[in-house]
Amino acid sequence: MSNEEMNIHELEAQFSEQERLRRQKLADLQAAGKDPFDVYKVERTHSSSQVKEGFDTLEGQDVKIAGRLMSKRGQGKVVFADIQDKDGKLQLFIKIDEVGEEALKEFKTLDLGDLIWAEGDVFKTKAGEISVKVKKFQLICKSLKPLPEKWHGLKDPDMRYRQREVDVITNPEVKSTFLKRVQIIKAIREFLDNRGFLEFETPILSPIAGGAAARPFITHHNALDIDMYLRIATELYLKRLIVAGFEKVYDMGKNFRNEGVSIRHNPEFTMIELYEAYSDYNDMMEIMENLAAYACQKVNGTTKVTYEGTEIDFTPPWRRITMVDAVKEHAGVDFNSISSDEEAQAIAKEKGLEFKKDLKNVTKGEVLNSLYEEYAEKHMIQPTFIIDYPVEVSPLTKKKRGNEAFTERFEGFIYGREVCNAYSELNDPIVQRQRFDQQAKERELGDDEAYMIDEEFMSALETGMPPTGGLGIGIDRLVMFLTDSTSIRDVIMFPTMKPL
Repeated sequence: MSNEEMNIHELEAQFSEQERLRRQKLADLQAAGKDPFDVYKVERTHSSSQVKEGFDTLEGQDVKIAGRLMSKRGQGKVVFADIQDKDGKLQLFIKIDEVGEEALKEFKTLDLGDLIWAEGDVFKTKAGEISVKVKKFQLICKSLKPLPEKWHGLKDPDMRYRQREVDVITNPEVKSTFLKRVQIIKAIREFLDNRGFLEFETPILSPIAGGAAARPFITHHNALDIDMYLRIATELYLKRLIVAGFEKVYDMGKNFRNEGVSIRHNPEFTMIELYEAYSDYNDMMEIMENLAAYACQKVNGTTKVTYEGTEIDFTPPWRRITMVDAVKEHAGVDFNSISSDEEAQAIAKEKGLEFKKDLKNVTKGEVLNSLYEEYAEKHMIQPTFIIDYPVEVSPLTKKKRGNEAFTERFEGFIYGREVCNAYSELNDPIVQRQRFDQQAKERELGDDEAYMIDEEFMSALETGMPPTGGLGIGIDRLVMFLTDSTSIRDVIMFPTMKPL
């Protein structure tokens, strides 16, 4: 026995009884000259929804349709079946008087999951269901794997994510979620385009992982013999476009961060960053709240949604509260009365806060930020802008007018989760260089998520960037809220999975 024959036998041994029966049916069809995989194209005149919605004019008319066989019922001389296409399901009525004995017998041998084409007249059954009375049909693709049991569908979460195509076929609510995702992304682009923003594509591979504090994925470019990084943010390239004079720009696409996987995090995720010249973080708040409300209204017909049983109201304006006030409210610590790093470090020790570096190197601003994340963040249920972040955790941001310990930065939170991040962008190249130098020291102290220095970006800043507002939005998280999805994996079609 050849190695090829041995491999075929080993493969066949892994098949279930159902799979073996389906493969035998395929072999019989091929032997009879009816190979479904020889079909290259079929003519369709209508979709399932077009037949149903146009019944008044289509009744008695001939239509040609195609879809996946989802159910069969009936014996003897009549069979009812449901096929499913992109719009939904449509009932077929197959009667021996219309198709003949041989064709009816052939139809009965079809398996659920097979793809078929059919032609027939539109009518309504005695039960009132709009259907197609089939005159002829054709098997156009044989399904070699059985679909999950029809009453329960594909329920195991791990298998749902691994076999997303089957998940979509058998769970209509999953298909609905991803159709909404498409509509949300379309609405976001529509909103920005209507405001005069231009969409650009920035590099995914870069010699520097810049624009965010995150651990990057590293790859190697063989021809140039250099290490490169999958982008963690589009910020620095988009700011260079502002320098170039485009004034209103955005990029919506994939970012990559070499971090953990959870219901809130996927290493590959969709982000939009937008920048507007001659604007500040107040303008970005107005854009964010109106963009989110616009997308919600477009998809759900209202600016209110129910998320995990809680009503979330996206109607502008959103609540605005400083990080200092949020920490005072939820952690009981008033940073207006704390004057030194040492005093803040004592509070951090008392509260049991943990940092990536020795506590003696932690600043007052870093303690404030950590207290917010530990004590206040989870309480931000309704859409809220946390404004004025410490300068130490905002290296690309202008200082707060009137208080240089803080920056003009905000993050938007919903249901205790961050959905956006925005700045009055730092455009002073001398100060930016100082901030990058400080970040380089942080990397030396062990923070592998600290910013890298991007000299090409620094050169652009030295050319001159106007006052600019910038905003980044996590698209996947926003979609979660607008579709009432618990896990980020439920809104990413093919989430990152460890191989079996």
